[in-house]
Amino acid sequence: MTLSTTSLLASFVVIGIAAWIVLRQITNLALRLHLTYSTPFARWTIWMILSLMIILGSGAVIAHFDLGQICSAWPLCTDQVLPSDSRQWINFAHRLLVFLVGIGWLGYWVRAFTWYREKTPIVLPATVIVVLYFAQSLLGQKLVEGFALLYTVLHQVTFLAIWITAIGLGVAVGRSGLSLEEEIGRKQAFSWRWSLLIDFLLLTKPIVVALLLVTTYAGMVIGAGRLPSFSLAFWTLLGGFLAAGGASAVNQYLDREDDRKMQRTQKRPIPAGRLTPAQGLAVAVGISLLSFYVLIVKVNWLAAVLSLVGFVYYVVIYSIWLKKATPQNIVIGGGAGAIPPLVGWAAATGDLKLSALFLFVVIFMWTPPHFWALALVRRNDYARAGVPMLPVVRGEQETRRQILLYTLELVGLTLLLPLFGFGGTFTLIGVSLLGLWLISAAWKVWRQQGNKVAWKMYRYSSMYLAFLFLVLVLDAVI
Repeated sequence: MTLSTTSLLASFVVIGIAAWIVLRQITNLALRLHLTYSTPFARWTIWMILSLMIILGSGAVIAHFDLGQICSAWPLCTDQVLPSDSRQWINFAHRLLVFLVGIGWLGYWVRAFTWYREKTPIVLPATVIVVLYFAQSLLGQKLVEGFALLYTVLHQVTFLAIWITAIGLGVAVGRSGLSLEEEIGRKQAFSWRWSLLIDFLLLTKPIVVALLLVTTYAGMVIGAGRLPSFSLAFWTLLGGFLAAGGASAVNQYLDREDDRKMQRTQKRPIPAGRLTPAQGLAVAVGISLLSFYVLIVKVNWLAAVLSLVGFVYYVVIYSIWLKKATPQNIVIGGGAGAIPPLVGWAAATGDLKLSALFLFVVIFMWTPPHFWALALVRRNDYARAGVPMLPVVRGEQETRRQILLYTLELVGLTLLLPLFGFGGTFTLIGVSLLGLWLISAAWKVWRQQGNKVAWKMYRYSSMYLAFLFLVLVLDAVI
């Protein structure tokens, strides 16, 4: 559509009228719901919601006049210092506005996360808005490259989600009912501490996630038959870390009461009181959302979908449904930890062959003996928390027997790897030696009593999986 001063002014007049109508409706809704915005933070909330309306209007102008691809560079408009014509200036102004409003939302999130740290209806939506807002920047880069239908639709859906969440946030703030004195007291009572960053990291269970990232990278190398580029590996592992860490953080939020009863977990950030449940849930949901956008924009849609499946599997199927329902919880739930190599495979190849599922099965079979060894050591903890792990329900001797049986099945399965196209003689020798090592540890668990051999089995099984995938990687690239 031809851009003229008259049509441009007409567009902004229409946007202004629409904004005024929306503002009047929001005011009427606030009066009917008895919402109050008498404090500085509450008024800041209203202004931030209005800023989204302004961005929506400027984005509508960009779309109406087909200016989306006028600027060929990101985040600046062109390779030059400044835009060269009026159309580029309008696009550049929109991007600058988005940047400034983003800084405002980031500052708003810090205040919400600290002053209202125990209020989930405020902390959670504020976090979601900030994450989705900056996810839009990732999508914006893709849209500059070309208006692919997937990214165009996702861009619109994401902004709609931001807008709906912002309305919910506005209602929650209006219902909080804090006086000016209470808000000042919250501000004075809180002091930012850098140890919060450590607590954020601990929410993700970094040691567990590190092992998952090893299998993710191995899946990339095995699937493509070569080492991936640094860029692809970086974004895949970052997305994988955020996805697995987000799922672990949600798990800690769900298990916060049980964690207080268990010696192994009572020093985690939420049960120890260093983070409130609202903060823990906000961080968990925020990084989980970010992981999806990182993978779908920087990697590919298949890797993003598989990562999302793993998240749902771990949070819904294992944490919410199975964990306290059956002693087979870790057997069925082990599928969640078996998905990362599939994510890596999909990231490197863009598809998923049937042979890739063999890697899934290997980790699926590895999970029960690995976690049952830990359950033997922490049997009393699980009993106090009411988690029906195998040692609690069927006793230690049966658990030791099952550890040996699953280990034998796992090692037998890995000996078939060369038959399914995973390596050759080097792999067969490597998995054989590693298998004998793990069987030896499992045999000691079965024949000897005490926690010492069980703890060694837990540690050895972790190293076993890492070395197993290292063998597969070396055979794929040598």
